[in-house]
Amino acid sequence: MGAAHVSTSLVSLGDVRAAAARIAGIARRTPLIEVGGVHGEPAFTVKCENMQPTGAFKIRGAYNMLAQLPPDARAAGVITYSSGNHGQAVAFAAQLLGVTAVVVMPETASRVKVEGAKRLGAEVLFAGTTVLDRKSRAESEGAARRLTMVPPFDHPWIIAGQGTCGLEIVDQRPSMTAVYVPIGGGGLISGVAAAIKPLRPNVRVVGVEPAGAAKMTASRAAGHPVTLPKTASIADGLISVRPGDLTFGHVQALVDDVVTVDEGEIAAAVKWLFDNASVVAEPSGAATVAAVLRDGPAGEDVVAVLSGGNVSPEDYAKYITAQPIQR
Repeated sequence: MGAAHVSTSLVSLGDVRAAAARIAGIARRTPLIEVGGVHGEPAFTVKCENMQPTGAFKIRGAYNMLAQLPPDARAAGVITYSSGNHGQAVAFAAQLLGVTAVVVMPETASRVKVEGAKRLGAEVLFAGTTVLDRKSRAESEGAARRLTMVPPFDHPWIIAGQGTCGLEIVDQRPSMTAVYVPIGGGGLISGVAAAIKPLRPNVRVVGVEPAGAAKMTASRAAGHPVTLPKTASIADGLISVRPGDLTFGHVQALVDDVVTVDEGEIAAAVKWLFDNASVVAEPSGAATVAAVLRDGPAGEDVVAVLSGGNVSPEDYAKYITAQPIQR
């Protein structure tokens, strides 16, 4: 019933192009590299967002939003809540623009991501283990301190910024027939689909989420955003318990399919990227590669968005030295 209403608020190709101009010279135009096709696995390309300044795609949306804040909001400072990558991106964008930033992270946040945000000058606070815990702490701190909230995914400026990744892919790989994009809250896939579908309507846009955090899959089945009772995955950037209202609207309107990958497949993809492409991916970033390695249809020209590479050295060592799982 509400679908018609939602579709009117979708981010446009023009919004994404405006974001691309705004973030030029701040976010990197990351490489697309060809991988696979050697040991019987599909040949495909990966979009290396792990090579962004803070190690993940999030700088695109964070900078696009902060750059548009009015002077009084900038002067007051910003606050966000994040499992890590968005927090680091907001901290970096804030540092570049001379804005103070507060990041609320889960008590279980990866040390690499906590230290990353602090090193960029952000004040880091901790709250619980779920996105709802950190969101409510960020909202109360933000209200008390009059800070502007920079949401991790459910905002048109964030979505438009993330969509710049899709614009680059169209430019770099005009022959593509499918693009696989990881889904946490849905900001990246919403933006990428908003950029690609108007330019390449026949390209299949496929979302990938961990089986232990299949909130978009559940929401699509229900026809509206659903909150899962709990989520768990080594892909710590993809474990939101609920998609955004705006991101759900984009996925319903523009995304062809959403698939899930299990923990073993994600861990194996991290190792596969190290062994076969010399690429460092965090589990959240490798989820798309897991899906392509499993499902990659023959004859398709597939791009997998590798969304980030922020993984602790000790965890990474475990993934890349693991013995292959016998199925």
